[in-house]
Order: sequence, then C-alpha cells, then structure tokens
Amino acid sequence: MMDLNAQYRARLTTPAMAAARIPDGARVALSLGAGAPPLLLHALADRARACAARDIRFYYMLCTAIAGRTIFDPQLTDRLIPMSYFHSGVERMLDKGRGGDEFLVDYIPSHFSQIPRSMVEHVGVDTLIATVSPMDDEGFFSLGTNTDYALAVARKPGARIVFEVNRHMPRVRGDCRVPLSDVAALLENDAPLVEVPPAPLSPVDIRIGEIIAGLVDDGACLQMGIGALPDAVCAGLHHHRRLGIHTELITPGLAELVRRGVADNSAKQTHTGASIFTFALGDRALYDFIDDNPAAQAFPVEYVNNPAVIARNDRVVSVNATTQVDFHGACNSEFVAGRQFSGTGGQVDFVRGAYMSAGGKSIIACHSTAAGGTISRITPRLSGPVTTGRNDTHLVITEYGVADMKGKTLAERAQALIAIAHPDFREDLYREAHAMRLTGNG
Repeated sequence: MMDLNAQYRARLTTPAMAAARIPDGARVALSLGAGAPPLLLHALADRARACAARDIRFYYMLCTAIAGRTIFDPQLTDRLIPMSYFHSGVERMLDKGRGGDEFLVDYIPSHFSQIPRSMVEHVGVDTLIATVSPMDDEGFFSLGTNTDYALAVARKPGARIVFEVNRHMPRVRGDCRVPLSDVAALLENDAPLVEVPPAPLSPVDIRIGEIIAGLVDDGACLQMGIGALPDAVCAGLHHHRRLGIHTELITPGLAELVRRGVADNSAKQTHTGASIFTFALGDRALYDFIDDNPAAQAFPVEYVNNPAVIARNDRVVSVNATTQVDFHGACNSEFVAGRQFSGTGGQVDFVRGAYMSAGGKSIIACHSTAAGGTISRITPRLSGPVTTGRNDTHLVITEYGVADMKGKTLAERAQALIAIAHPDFREDLYREAHAMRLTGNG
C-alpha cells in the first residue's frame, strides 16, 4: 500500500481539474462561512463563464463575499444555482440587484438540526466542497470551523469530496474528521480565513445585554446566536462563574469568557470541561482559540442542535434575536420588508432545548424599534413567516424589560409585550389589542 503522503500526492490536483471533477447536474454542499474553498470557487466560476458547466446546484447556509464574487455572480446563476438554507448579505444584494418581485436566490426552510437530513435524504446532495486543516499523522482532515452539515454529507456513501487544504484552518477536536481515503481530490491554498469583526454595540444593545446577564445564574450553560445583542450579553457576563457553553456558533465573545475563566464548563452534565459547538465564525483570535484545544470541541449539528441533547445540561440559557414579535408571542426572525432576510437557523432548536432543560431559559431579544425608530418590533401581527411559534416562546426582552410568555393567556401576553414596547408606540398598540379583544376577559 502507498503511504499516506503518497496517497495525498495522488489526490493533489489543480483548481481547474478539481472543478472538472464536479459534473453537470451535481448537487453540491458548500461549507458555510469560513469553510468555503475560495480557490475551487474561482475555478468553478471560470468553468461556468466558459459555458462548460450546467445545472450545478449549491446547497448551503450563510455564504460569504467570496461566493458572491465567484459562483454567485449574477451572470452565472443560470448555470451555478444558489439554494440557500440561510441568507446573508450576498443573497440580499443579489435579490436587490434583480429588483421587482423576482427573487434570484430561492430559500429552503429548515431548522438547522434538520439540514443534514434535508441535504442527504431529501435533496440528494452528492458532493461536498470545503476548506479543511492539513492532514494529521493518522490520515484525517479536520473540518475546522465548520462541522455542521458538512460531516453528514462527507459520510454519505458514494459522496464526492473535494477539499481545499489550508494551514490557516484550525485542527479542531471532537467529531469532525474525514479520512483521506474518502476524498476524491485535493487542492492546497494557504489563504487567510474569512474573518467577521464584532459588530459595534449601541447603547440599546448594552442595556439589553445587562438585562439578560442579570437572568443568567452562575453555573448556567450558554447558547448565543450571531450579532451585536449576543456579543453584548457576553460582555455583561464577565463577573459570572462556572458558566458552560453548548452552542451552535462559537463566537469571540464566548471564547473571551473561557479565557477569563468565567466559562470553565465545570457545571455541565455533558462534555464537562469542554465548550461544544458546531461552527465557528469570528476573528483570527477565535480560530487560534479552537485550534487543537481539547476544551473546545466540534460536533455535527444534528447532535449539537438536537433539543434532547441540549436539555441534558441543566440551566441552559439560549439567547437569540428576532425582527418581530406579535401579540401572541410568535416571532418572525428571518423576513424583512417582504423578502427573506436570513433564515430559521438553529433558533427553534435552542428555544426548545433550553426550555426542556432543568431550570432552563429561552430568551428572544430585540430592540423595541426598527427603521430609525419608526417601526415597533412589538406588533399586532407578523409581516412574515413564524420562525418561533407562540407555544415555544418563553422570555421576550427589549431595552424596556422582560415579558414572560409562559402560563399567560393571549390577553396577558399582549399586555406584557406592550409593556416592553417603545413608549412612543404603546398607546397605538393598546388600541390594536383592544380591537383584537386582547385587553381582558372580553
């Protein structure tokens, strides 16, 4: 048998040849965020521009600008077709550029925990393209920042795997490795990984962060979503102790809690001593933090986001953002101005898992207003789909306080939500609630 290095060299190829390995009609899983392989994406775009590619569909979440500059060039989307499970700025710009009522990028609704099954069983994805860490001494590549749905596709029998090997990609512990023997083709490209700097915190973010931090007990287990609000919560937790981390996304804010000794994972019932995540997106310091760190472990999203697995830890606190909350407590967290803005992601996975946890708290947070203070986020009716249903919503928080939905009638929910709406809108909201018979017993 050839040794590992010889097997590696036998699979090493050029970008153009690697792109040629992906046939017309392929259904390709594109690794999300920092896991996208830029050299291969350039080669696939070049192939499509030469009219040498047809009906290649890319299934993915949260792509970055490199995809927008390559495979998702608007001139190529009749040949290289984006199939999004979670929109980012790339899809929003593509749809904006098209204008009118026609959407250039379609959207597949799914909970994050169900996307691996959706890709493998329902879509029939046959190819995985991803950036990975250099091969280890045992002949395995680490999926690094992105285990999520990539591992399920890599383990699908007969899957075509094309990896871009990058020394900047961290080698991560946990269940996130793919053997060389399963890989069809390899590229090498030591480009710096995509970094996402923290969003600046507004005074409203800081206030909401303080409110949420006050609800977190020492020894709680944390899940944080993406954006300024979860970052503000992390900033408000620096004086806590013995916190744990079980989260779909590990962020610079969560990594800082570990560095400060605030989150030592000592009180967790599962994976004690380790922060558990399924993907990472942030700055270089975050990627260095998860590199070969036994206290930071990645697992597939169907495990990490499984509500039953989440609930194995006590006192789970999940923090996620929304764009609207209606009088019943239902949340639209993904649709803005008549268009898909983001996606369901793992919000419902953790809303349910946190509330199932002994002593758990599921928090949905938002600013009280949008559009420069001209629109109330507390609203009689949603203007988009229901992301988190009214039966699942627990605590809703704005800068004006906390509304607990559990154990409340519809009228009591409406009154509690109006109380945390912006004062400029409360009178109108109360009139709407009265017209909907949500101001008392009739």
